[in-house]
Amino acid sequence: MRMAHVASRDDHWMRAGLALTVAGLVVGLVLPLVSLFWLVMQDRDGAFVGLANLARYLSTPQLATSAVNSVLIAVLTVVIVVPIAFVYAYALTRARLPLRGLFHAVAAVPLLAPSVLPALALIYLFGNQGFLRFLLPAGEGIYGLGGIVAAQVFYTFPHALVLIATGLAAADARLYEAATALRTPAWRVFWTITLPGARYGVVSAIVVVFTEVVTDFGIAKIIGGQVPVLATDVYKQVVGQQNFPMGATIGLVLLLPAVAAFWVDRWVQRRQVALITARAVPYHPPVNPTRDAVLFGISALVALTILAVLGMAAWASVIQYWPYNLAFTWRHYHFEEVDAAGWSSVGNTLTLALWSATIGTPITFLAAWLADRARVARGAATAVRAMAMVPLAVPGLVLGIGFIFFFNAPWNPLNFLYGTMALLVLNTIVRQFPVSFLTATTALKGIDREFEQVSASLKVPVSRTLVRVIVPLSAQTLVNIWMFFFLYAATTLSAIIFLYVPDTKTAAIAIIHLEETGATASAAAMAMVIVALCLAVKLLALVVSAWIDGTTSAWSRQGREGTG
Repeated sequence: MRMAHVASRDDHWMRAGLALTVAGLVVGLVLPLVSLFWLVMQDRDGAFVGLANLARYLSTPQLATSAVNSVLIAVLTVVIVVPIAFVYAYALTRARLPLRGLFHAVAAVPLLAPSVLPALALIYLFGNQGFLRFLLPAGEGIYGLGGIVAAQVFYTFPHALVLIATGLAAADARLYEAATALRTPAWRVFWTITLPGARYGVVSAIVVVFTEVVTDFGIAKIIGGQVPVLATDVYKQVVGQQNFPMGATIGLVLLLPAVAAFWVDRWVQRRQVALITARAVPYHPPVNPTRDAVLFGISALVALTILAVLGMAAWASVIQYWPYNLAFTWRHYHFEEVDAAGWSSVGNTLTLALWSATIGTPITFLAAWLADRARVARGAATAVRAMAMVPLAVPGLVLGIGFIFFFNAPWNPLNFLYGTMALLVLNTIVRQFPVSFLTATTALKGIDREFEQVSASLKVPVSRTLVRVIVPLSAQTLVNIWMFFFLYAATTLSAIIFLYVPDTKTAAIAIIHLEETGATASAAAMAMVIVALCLAVKLLALVVSAWIDGTTSAWSRQGREGTG
């Protein structure tokens, strides 16, 4: 009877947890999107007009221009960044590369920076007064399509690298040993073994990069010049003209390529098969000095380019007046002289990042645990898994517009959140819920379900098992999720650009405003403050991760000694 009572109590708690998770996703995701679709069918006065807004926008020549530009920029970025990321990932995983750890670290640098940083750096490098302006053809400038693509390559490189490197790391040495025994040419080994093994990582990289570029707003705003894209069209309609229905309509158009890319990625993942079986042998690259030298040279060139872009932004932030007075100064870091918010934007960024990470991490982990381990309400668990993936296909700008009209509606009892930091935190958590949810789910799949089963047989409440067993075993994953939330919140721009008020303006938003007023050096300085903040927290997370690894290793040794 006691065991049945414990099980019943646990079931009640799990039902309640799943119900709260479903309710949270409905409020933070489904209802804002419904509000967006309803807004598309209204005019500026709130009257119902059906699909008139969509018909009007589809009949304007600017749509075709913006849509073509958006897709063209995304395709060009994919064509450039995916091969570069593949070679870099190949060097990291399939070669005896010196300084491998350093190359890993440098490749992650763009993750610490707001998306607008490469755009600012490229202006200083190749703009009208650029340091390397002479390298561009006469009459050509960095502003426009070429500048957007160059900045996007920098920004999306680490995203493509992680996905491709993951695919290349899954290699079975037996296939390569068989190829060697059969004297198969190196080029054929690459085309028949290496590339097919990494194809899912490559396809995922293509999809992620394409989606990121099509939906990005900051880079096009800074360095796009007169080249219209869908993301900046949304910004102009909502912020510039206060035409929210038309902004929502363009957002709906922007949603189409993102959804298409999402479903392509889902289709590819469903066709994916395991490359590493129980009998697989880990692959260790053979000695090949020529291969290693070539890959080292290419990797060094890529790494130096990344550091050059970051270094240019850092240099621009500490010189008097580019390019006429290159004397050192901290003047551009006196943000209060050029922006009313001053350093409070940095404080808001830190607040947003800390709250998003600290609240988002346990929420997403608990949601993943409930969806994976709950013995009851399987329909609710399925709904959680389905809704958790939706934000992957929803651009930040689109979700931001939905948030405006759902949380600002007079009838909504939650409208008190509008204009508060809490709303920005909620938006950030919802926007990054899928990746954190998938990360937690993957970690939980590696933890045997017998922990909960044994606990139930011993009449131990499942909550105690979760806190004392599951969470400690997932400590490293929790640190990674927390870090992911923090980095995204500190650098994000697209969704919160529509949700902030003067008291909640973040550093990433301040960069846009500083650049608009001509304070480009101060914008670069603000970007470097974000980089420094993210780097400091990343180093702290590495220390915590090392401590967790050490504790886990000590625990494992004690366990082996105890069994021995």
